[in-house]
Amino acid sequence: MLLAQVEQVQVPDLDFPAIAPVLIVLGAACVSVLFEAFLPRSARWAAQFGLSVLTLAGAGAALLVYLGDAPATGVTTLAGSLAVDKPALFLWATLLILGLGSVFLMADRRVEPGGAFAADAAIRPGTIQDRAQATAVMQTEVFPLALFSLGGMMVFTASNDLLTMFIALEVLSLPLYLMCGLARRRRLISQEAAVKYFLLGAFASAFFLYGLALLYGYAGSIKLSAIAQAAGGSDRSDTLLFAGIGLLVVGLLFKAAVGPFHTWSPDVYQGAPTPVTAFMGACTKVAAFGGILRVFSVAFETTSWEWRGVLWGVAIVSMLIGAVLGLTQTDIKRMVAYSSVAHAGFLLIGSIALTEEGRAATLFYLLTYGFTTLSVFAVISLVRDANGEATQISSWAGLAKRSPVVAGIFTVLLLALAGIPFTSGFVGKFVVFSAALADGMAPLVVIALLASAVAAFFYLRIIVLMYMREPEEDGPTVSLPGVPTTITIALGVAVTVLLGVFPSAVLDWSVVGAFVS
Repeated sequence: MLLAQVEQVQVPDLDFPAIAPVLIVLGAACVSVLFEAFLPRSARWAAQFGLSVLTLAGAGAALLVYLGDAPATGVTTLAGSLAVDKPALFLWATLLILGLGSVFLMADRRVEPGGAFAADAAIRPGTIQDRAQATAVMQTEVFPLALFSLGGMMVFTASNDLLTMFIALEVLSLPLYLMCGLARRRRLISQEAAVKYFLLGAFASAFFLYGLALLYGYAGSIKLSAIAQAAGGSDRSDTLLFAGIGLLVVGLLFKAAVGPFHTWSPDVYQGAPTPVTAFMGACTKVAAFGGILRVFSVAFETTSWEWRGVLWGVAIVSMLIGAVLGLTQTDIKRMVAYSSVAHAGFLLIGSIALTEEGRAATLFYLLTYGFTTLSVFAVISLVRDANGEATQISSWAGLAKRSPVVAGIFTVLLLALAGIPFTSGFVGKFVVFSAALADGMAPLVVIALLASAVAAFFYLRIIVLMYMREPEEDGPTVSLPGVPTTITIALGVAVTVLLGVFPSAVLDWSVVGAFVS
């Protein structure tokens, strides 16, 4: 009897070429853990950095090879739990490139002597031992943690059922909680950021999981397509459906740091090591909105009439919170955090358009915003005083006279965040707002334009501060970046300028068609 039951079990189909990039990243993360366990400390940095770069390059190469003969309609694999379609491949490519830039920032040991991460995170902050490790070799656990988180992000954007999406959410989040508390400097605020991010993530996971349970009770399935089918033609009570949608979407909005669900995100941005903040600001935003796009387009499109108006209000609140509270910040990392809340509102506009133009515009916006954010935090890490990074905005006065090159680069990046023409930020906002107008969301676009105008003030304030004020006598200096940080900044600025002047190639690529289910 038991043998007969065993014989009936079918091994799920595996499309190895389709999921090769994910397998490479997660497999290398496991190898990286072994490096951490068995290699001597003196050899770990080079081995871990080399493995991370080779992994991301190899995953990118596997992705390019698969793109050559990928089915136009996409495929589902792993018993239908993953949907590898054109939107997923676009998001994977974006995550791999941004992940590579983040790894370069994490590996730099010239800007902060010894590296940005503590040599021993278990030592209590403020003790003699803590001061003694100030110039010791950095921890290298950040490399396997970053790879695991990146692998979780890739699975999250391609998940075809809610349970797989929840597991991917935990895989991408748990390493980030640890990485936030590993700062070499300002250890207490770093550990506070880790605790706050953990609590924020716990709330997000709880909402997501409760929403998943209610949707399973309604549809009898956790597959996105089955939920859409049940919502489109079921005679069951809609109470479970809309309660499940509400809780699930709240969990996703927490992860995307969309206001008013951003809560402690500015504290986390401020306290985490700056390379980790860059990784979160760029890659986590891509993963979160990639998942939001898939859930809205596949599972909830048939019920959009009921939830779309609510998300209009959420987008408006997010844009206003980011624009208004960003004006009051005195710490530059917190200012960029509130900027990200405003940009999350803009991204939500494209996500709820539910048209091919809205989907393509959102994907393009994620790409441009990711590169700009990565470079912004790379530049922030260069401006330093005796206590480490000089994140007080007043400390940036007269920076153009101390380092005109760094001030010029930062100006270009800030103009891109403000959406000034001839930058990628302008093109990103233009395509999102155009898609929203075409879908009948003109009032929302008007509010978004007003919020953009308000937000532009705090970007321009820093530019005026750098060029129009005299530097303080004992003000911060600009550290000479190492090769990894230089590569990241150069790549981000190049993409920001090129996509502002010649956006057509990437815009055409972002028109990826529908999600497969």
